[in-house]
Amino acid sequence: MATPIRSIRGMNDILPADVHYFQRLERAAEDVFSAFGFQHIRIPLLEKTEVFARGIGTATDVVSKEMYTFEDRNAESLSLRPEGTAGVVRAALQNGLLYGPVTRLWYRGPMYRYERPQKGRSREFYQIGAELFGVSGAEADAEVLAMGTLLWARLGLDDLRLELNTLGNSEERGRYRDKLRCFLLDHRAALDGATIERAERNPLRVLDSKDPAVQDLLSGAPLLQEHLGAESRQRHQRLKHYLDELGIRYFENPRLVRGLDYYSHSVFEWITGDLGAQGTVCAGGRYDGLVEIQGGKPWPGIGFAMGEERLVELLRQKDDIVPPAVHAYIVAAGEGCTESALKLAYDLRARVPGLRLINDLNGGSFKAQFKRADRSGALLALVLGEDEIAAGRVTVKFLRSGEDQCSLGRDELVQWIQQRIENL
Repeated sequence: MATPIRSIRGMNDILPADVHYFQRLERAAEDVFSAFGFQHIRIPLLEKTEVFARGIGTATDVVSKEMYTFEDRNAESLSLRPEGTAGVVRAALQNGLLYGPVTRLWYRGPMYRYERPQKGRSREFYQIGAELFGVSGAEADAEVLAMGTLLWARLGLDDLRLELNTLGNSEERGRYRDKLRCFLLDHRAALDGATIERAERNPLRVLDSKDPAVQDLLSGAPLLQEHLGAESRQRHQRLKHYLDELGIRYFENPRLVRGLDYYSHSVFEWITGDLGAQGTVCAGGRYDGLVEIQGGKPWPGIGFAMGEERLVELLRQKDDIVPPAVHAYIVAAGEGCTESALKLAYDLRARVPGLRLINDLNGGSFKAQFKRADRSGALLALVLGEDEIAAGRVTVKFLRSGEDQCSLGRDELVQWIQQRIENL
């Protein structure tokens, strides 16, 4: 017998028991994003490698070390998408969605990065993101932050912490980057080789270090806020004013940055203390330089992306009641039972939207079928014996609640079961 094939390391099956949480998150995101006028866009899993080399940067670990990149039969370099924003910008440019009224787009789907799998981080992971193009003012930042805040409320995740910072404009950030690089290299004796390399190549990324020794050193580092001009400071104050008026609580984090040059002004993260080291569940910021980097005319943009797996873990920890995988299970035995059960199942599925119904196809005794009905997790057993078939009725047995069984006519059953599942 052949050895069973196992999944690729870091690429995990999502089993039926967990799919409910993903669906709940995705439905809530679609509802909230639609309420803000965002439209769903679907972008390819595969892009030309240049999309990410430009959009994320060749100096980043994502592009230089973590992407799944290969040449196709025409010797063109292609990559599985490691994130969504670069592809959305490419699609918006290619299909003429920019340079007019405000463009609001959202996406979801799998992303791929070749990194060490650990809790909350896989090589295939699912992401939901939203991007708003065409408005450079702080009101757009506030709108995006309000949308994220409303999504958490819709999901019952009311303990996420919003951290906020401003990067200023490109000139201010450039001056700060030079100061930070000098500070870090002056203290190279306290840094490991990887951190020194990062300090030389992209010093802002050092601020993200999880190494306690590096964080201790950074307590004496210069702050970006010290290098901002009056206009950038005023813009940040306007955003905070809008958030205060909306009642959105936030915490300023002067160490919160993005290491890519096209980011400017507002950056933010929603974090949790319930997932250990993988505490960031959603991150974003303003990227007014990205459209130009991807070959378009300068055009402002802001957005965020969330990791579905981490949010799913938070939903699972809440121990909410999970809706049943099966509402009802048809148990039928006796003469004419197969035809009658098939007809009942077809009729109910057609007339009761949302009904999850299993028709027993294995046959056998009532006892054997009831065992399978119980194992399915169904709430109800719809029983068809010869007496029920002759009378045109169905006996309803309650498999979980302990209620007394009842007998209903076929048409009566449709309305009864619809009301029953609506109250679950």
